[in-house]
Amino acid sequence: MWCAHLQRALRTAARSTNALQQRCEAGILLDVDGVLVRGGGVIPAARRAFRKLLDGRGDFLLPVVFVTNAGSCRPERKAQQLSSLLDVQVGPLGGGVSAFVCVWRLGRACDVCSQVSPDQVVLSYSPLQTLTAFHDKCVLVSGQGPITDIARTLGFKKVVSMEQLREQHPLLDMVDHNRTPQAASNVGHKFPQIEAVLLFGEPVRWETNLQLLVDVLLTNGRPSDAYDWSPEQLPVLACNMDLLWMAEAPSPRFGHGMFLLCLESAYKKLTGRELSYRALLGKPSLLTYRFAERALTHRNRQHKVQTIYAVGDNPMTDVYGANLYNRYLAQQHRQAPARTAGQETSSQPAEEPASVAATRCRSVLVCTGVYKPAWARDDVFLHGHRDMSAEAGLLEPAFVLDDVEAAVDLVLRRHL
Repeated sequence: MWCAHLQRALRTAARSTNALQQRCEAGILLDVDGVLVRGGGVIPAARRAFRKLLDGRGDFLLPVVFVTNAGSCRPERKAQQLSSLLDVQVGPLGGGVSAFVCVWRLGRACDVCSQVSPDQVVLSYSPLQTLTAFHDKCVLVSGQGPITDIARTLGFKKVVSMEQLREQHPLLDMVDHNRTPQAASNVGHKFPQIEAVLLFGEPVRWETNLQLLVDVLLTNGRPSDAYDWSPEQLPVLACNMDLLWMAEAPSPRFGHGMFLLCLESAYKKLTGRELSYRALLGKPSLLTYRFAERALTHRNRQHKVQTIYAVGDNPMTDVYGANLYNRYLAQQHRQAPARTAGQETSSQPAEEPASVAATRCRSVLVCTGVYKPAWARDDVFLHGHRDMSAEAGLLEPAFVLDDVEAAVDLVLRRHL
């Protein structure tokens, strides 16, 4: 058994020099839920796929970045989870075939091996660190997990949680009668007026968050006041538009997109106006794909990636987002001569256009998650977010494959 692993490592190592020369040609963006895992369990094809992606030194043959709409944990935690679930311990600090044999012979990492790096993980909220105009504002955060700490690590300096807001104003949360306060709050701490709202992901108590978010939005950040029905609205930044996602259940589960739908409906029912967003993040947002491409470039030792393969299981987010980004890349390259000549381009994005180096983004849809061939419907776009343009062509994947192993095989055949 040991000899077989060693021989395979040596054969792979012989390919690694050629593979490194190809690094600038292709990179892979991998979704997580429904592609690599379902709930707490790994999809078997994912482990096989990663064995094929690693070279003899334990490095990825191609730059790989994990792009997920999850937003309730830190990148470090997600990287650890992926390493554990996929048995991936990559990038040995000392290099050499022995590290490769250690990982795959023993099934665990040794002391000279590192794991999936946090800079390989793009979560739904990751691009918030680029929205520096909001970092000095007092922001209310909604979701679950250590989101107040996450917000601070992203650069936000004044952060208020839903629980802090509820403790400050206990008479606002009245749906659960078992939690109805018996007396007015004696909380002495006063936080400043809320200036923006960050929606990280679906909360545990939907009724509490819906009520308090509406209170904040309709009082211009002063929830102790009566509603102000003026059209002015606080900035809202929402991460993760997934209506559905795939866990262990036989059918998809509600995602943060469903919570957003509830909030939008409540706001419009009360005001007669559409809830507006200052930013929508996570797939299929262009901002997220630009951020992910920069992460690929970093993994590629600052060399450009010409072709991006975006592998996912959800037509509404993964396919739509990859195709939208492919269109954006084509537009940027068409406009490049005009920028070189010093001409103005009105559609030029404000955030680091020069960092966009890829030529194309290919959408790869796998059948291990939300998407099932038997579920295909003509009106499937109705499941997308309200603010996404209804263009059927953006839902057509470049490739439909059984699983992530088939997707990796496709990329390796084309580029190695």
